[in-house]
Amino acid sequence: MTTESMLVAAVALVVVVLIVALLLRPRDTGAAALLQSLAQAQTQQAERLAALLPAVQQALAAQNLAIADRARAESGQIGDRLTQATATMTDTLVAQAKAVGDAVAKQNERLDAQDARLAERLAASSLLLEKVLKEQNESLSLALAGQTDKVGRQLTEQMATAQTTAAAITERLAVIDAARGNIEALGAQVGSLSAILSNKQTRGAFGEVQLRALVEDRLPPGAYDWQCTLSTGVRADCRINLAFPPGPIVVDSKFPLEGWQAIQGNTDPVALRAFAVSVRKHVEDIAEKYILDGETADGALLFLPSEAVYADLHVRLPELVEAASRRRVYIVSPTTLWAVLGTMRSLMRDVRVRAETRTIQDAVRGLGSDVVRLESRVGDLRRHFDQAHKDIGQIEISTQKIGRLGERIASVDLEEAPTAVLPPV
Repeated sequence: MTTESMLVAAVALVVVVLIVALLLRPRDTGAAALLQSLAQAQTQQAERLAALLPAVQQALAAQNLAIADRARAESGQIGDRLTQATATMTDTLVAQAKAVGDAVAKQNERLDAQDARLAERLAASSLLLEKVLKEQNESLSLALAGQTDKVGRQLTEQMATAQTTAAAITERLAVIDAARGNIEALGAQVGSLSAILSNKQTRGAFGEVQLRALVEDRLPPGAYDWQCTLSTGVRADCRINLAFPPGPIVVDSKFPLEGWQAIQGNTDPVALRAFAVSVRKHVEDIAEKYILDGETADGALLFLPSEAVYADLHVRLPELVEAASRRRVYIVSPTTLWAVLGTMRSLMRDVRVRAETRTIQDAVRGLGSDVVRLESRVGDLRRHFDQAHKDIGQIEISTQKIGRLGERIASVDLEEAPTAVLPPV
């Protein structure tokens, strides 16, 4: 936008503002006069602007010429500067290109040297790798040959073992045939055992006999008592005399087998509960009768003469076994009693060893006292010997002195004395 246009726009804006102000102002009697004066002022202003317009245009033209001259001068200077800068940049680029070329040449030389060294290393590595592979192939061949021989020997040994195993299997089959015959004989014995167990008196005697056989086989004489009476007047089947702790242990052999026979082949829960009640009552009786504080151990054993009854009791009534253990009544079978008696025998042996050890310790302590007295007496005897040796030395010295004195006396010359005449009595 030119300066002339800006002036015209400013004047027009002023006029519009004045007109709006007049229109918004309340009308009065002097409005017409004011409008006329404004119109005159506007006319005068337009005339002044028309008079100023040529001068403004002339000034603008002169200003444009000056700007054009300055632009041409500066354009020439800029061209010279650009030419100089271009020349300088060209020289710089040439120098940099030369430096880059030299650097590239040196880098190429270094790369060529590195390529040569790398080629030498690759050649050496190839030779080394070839040597290592050759050695590994030779080692692998030797290992495979040895492994082949080993596998052959193992196959031969396994074949021999298989033949031995086949022979052993044949022998075991023969043993199994013999065992089958023994089982048949055992079946007959089981039948007789069932007949024994069906009678209450024979069953009790059988349990006591089996218990006696186990105890007398595993324990030394004097380590147990049969049918002994406790301080409460109760008679015990067997009492194993262990020292405190734990103390004597009572073994009962009167297990209620009638209830167990009643549940064999019977799924009636009533019979099972009745059997459990009878066993629990028997356990309570044992705990009350045979566990006596200060007289017996803090526990007792309930002996079952049959492994089948023992296993069936643990399988079908494990809670009953746990309840008996809580009452410190431990249910044992012939096999478990065998192990328990072995442990008891070891305890008795340990007790005897400890007693003998105490005896030996007392004897050693007495021997120590005797040695001390002997040392004292030897010291006294040594002092007596030393004193006797000193006394003998003193006696020898006195003897020598007396001998020398006798020699001096013997060497003295004495005149013969006249014989004295005694008057007659």
